Amino acid sequence: MGRIDCDIHPTIPDSRVLLPYMDAHWREEVVDREVLFLDTVGYPPNAPLTARPDWRRAGGRAALTAADMASDALDRWNIDIAICNCLFGVQLIHNDDMAVAFARAVNDWIAAEWLDRDPRLRASIILPIQNVDRSVHEIERLADDRRFVQAMVPCMGEAPLGRRQFWPIYAALERHGLPLAIHAGSSYRHPVTSLGWPSYLSEDYAAQSQGFQSQLASLVCEGVFTKFPGLKVVLMESGVTWLPGFVWRVQKFWRAMKREAPWVERLPTEIVRDHFRLTIQPFDAPADVGDIERIIDHFESDDMFLFASDYPHWQFDGDAVMPAGIPERLHGKIERDNALATYARLRAV
Repeated sequence: MGRIDCDIHPTIPDSRVLLPYMDAHWREEVVDREVLFLDTVGYPPNAPLTARPDWRRAGGRAALTAADMASDALDRWNIDIAICNCLFGVQLIHNDDMAVAFARAVNDWIAAEWLDRDPRLRASIILPIQNVDRSVHEIERLADDRRFVQAMVPCMGEAPLGRRQFWPIYAALERHGLPLAIHAGSSYRHPVTSLGWPSYLSEDYAAQSQGFQSQLASLVCEGVFTKFPGLKVVLMESGVTWLPGFVWRVQKFWRAMKREAPWVERLPTEIVRDHFRLTIQPFDAPADVGDIERIIDHFESDDMFLFASDYPHWQFDGDAVMPAGIPERLHGKIERDNALATYARLRAV
C-alpha cells in the first residue's frame, strides 16, 4: 500500500452545487436568502496559501472535482487512500434546522460527487455540532457507508468539546469505530484568540493552536476518555510542536489539583499518547533531523503523526509533501501504518 493522506480538501464552489441534495423547502430558502459562501477556516480564495497557481482552475478555485484531486495529488504522490475533509462552514449557521440541512447536503454531495467517482477516496462526516441530537442522527444515518471513516468539527465552536453535552456524539462515534476529527477553523461565536479579534490573517492562522490546546485540555480533564476508552481524536492543521510543552503543563497542574477531577485516572501524557493523533501539514518544526528527533523524543511516541498533504492548501514547495527533517525510519509509519492503526475502517479495506 502507498500513502494514506489523512487531510485533503474538496472545494464547494458555492451552495448551488448542494441544491440537488436538499429538499424543496431548503432549496428555496438557500436561493431566496442567497446563502452562497460559508467559510469556517478563513482561507481567502485568492490568497497564495489557499492553493498553488498550477492547481487553480475555473474562477481561480482548486480541487473542484475528484478528477482534479486525482491528477493534482493522488496520482502525483502515490496516494492509495485519501480522506476528504470538506471545510464548508455548516457550523457557522445559527439556525439549527438550516445547519442540519446543509450538513446532510454536504455529506451526500461528498458521497455522490467524490466517493462514487474515485475508489481511493474516503470522507469525514460533517456534523451540525450546534445540535447534538441531530449530529448523532447524522452519524447513525451514514455509519453503514464504510467510506465515511470519521466525523469532523471545527476547532473553535460555542463550547469546549469535553463538556457533557457533547458526550452522546462520542458514544455514537465509539459505537461505530469512528474517530473525532478536529480541524483548524471556527464557528466565530468567540474571538479566535483569548484576547479578542486579530487584525490580520497571519495572526488568525498562528493563533489556531490556542484553540487546539483548549480542546485537548477539555477532553482530557472532563474525563471523555475514561467514559469512552475506544475514542480516538485527530487534530488537523494544528501544528505539532506546541503539544509536548502544553501537555507537560496540564499534567503539572493536574498533579496538584487532581482531587477536582478524580475521573482522570491516568497521567495526561499517557492519555494524550493513546488517544490523540496529529496530521503533519502544516509542519511547524525546523528542517533539521536532530531537532525533529528531539521533538519526537518529547512526544515519547512515534505513533501520533499522520501523513497529510493538506491539498489544495499550499503548505509546502514543489512535491515535498513529506516535511524535510523527518527521519527516514519514520516515513512508513507516518505515511501508512499510523493511519491504519487510527482508522478501523481503513484496516478493514
